[in-house]
Amino acid sequence: MTTDLLADWDVAPFTYDGITHDVYRSGDGPGVILIPEIPGATPAVIALAERLVAAGFHVALPSIIGTPGRPVSGGYIAGSALRMCVSREFAAFARRADRPIAAFLRALARDVHAERGGPGVGVIGMCFSGGFALATAADDSVLAPVVSQPALPPAIGAGRSATGLSPTEEAAVRRRADDGLCALGLRFTNDRSVPAERFAAFERLLGEGWRAFEIDSSPGNAAGIPANAHSVLTDASAAVPGHPTQRANELVVEFLRERLVG
Repeated sequence: MTTDLLADWDVAPFTYDGITHDVYRSGDGPGVILIPEIPGATPAVIALAERLVAAGFHVALPSIIGTPGRPVSGGYIAGSALRMCVSREFAAFARRADRPIAAFLRALARDVHAERGGPGVGVIGMCFSGGFALATAADDSVLAPVVSQPALPPAIGAGRSATGLSPTEEAAVRRRADDGLCALGLRFTNDRSVPAERFAAFERLLGEGWRAFEIDSSPGNAAGIPANAHSVLTDASAAVPGHPTQRANELVVEFLRERLVG
């Protein structure tokens, strides 16, 4: 059951090409789609959404996996990951094919843009959804994709330098980069699921349009960040003044304002 954390948000189902998910919406200003990370719209993800609303954005939070408001646990993570792996919406991870969920998110981006107006919308993806933020930028409505700790495809062999986009999506994003599209990427440097080779692949794809903010998580780093740190924007220290993850959150707001405020 959804907790009271989203009680003040409007919620309605959104359907595209046979896929339907509830979308929670709140706030005024330019539209930003926040795609949850595994296991779903946890309290930490909702807190990030609230920070974006407070910063002056209209946030659309699609519940594409998990139960909104449910706290993280090991079993919850495992169950959500399993359901994602067997769902046809996410079935093309290993084949570099177009994924139904990416088309759904692009349709949602067009819907939010039509509702909110302005030059375009932002999309934030994290962990398994990190690459989806860039996949949505195959649509012209998306002007500010934020790719945070993009953990798919698995960082094994050739997957280490894979963007996770289909050839069609890569071609569209490359074309848009030539026309000025920018994307912001976030990762911890010691995160084995998000190797440096993947960010290098994004840079080759986007050229000068790729902006990376990489937080030192190597042994003995100055901020005391653990070697297994992964979730940049929902890190427990994101509200600690001066902490690198707080700065990452600030950079996201700055990037969204730069790209979306006409």
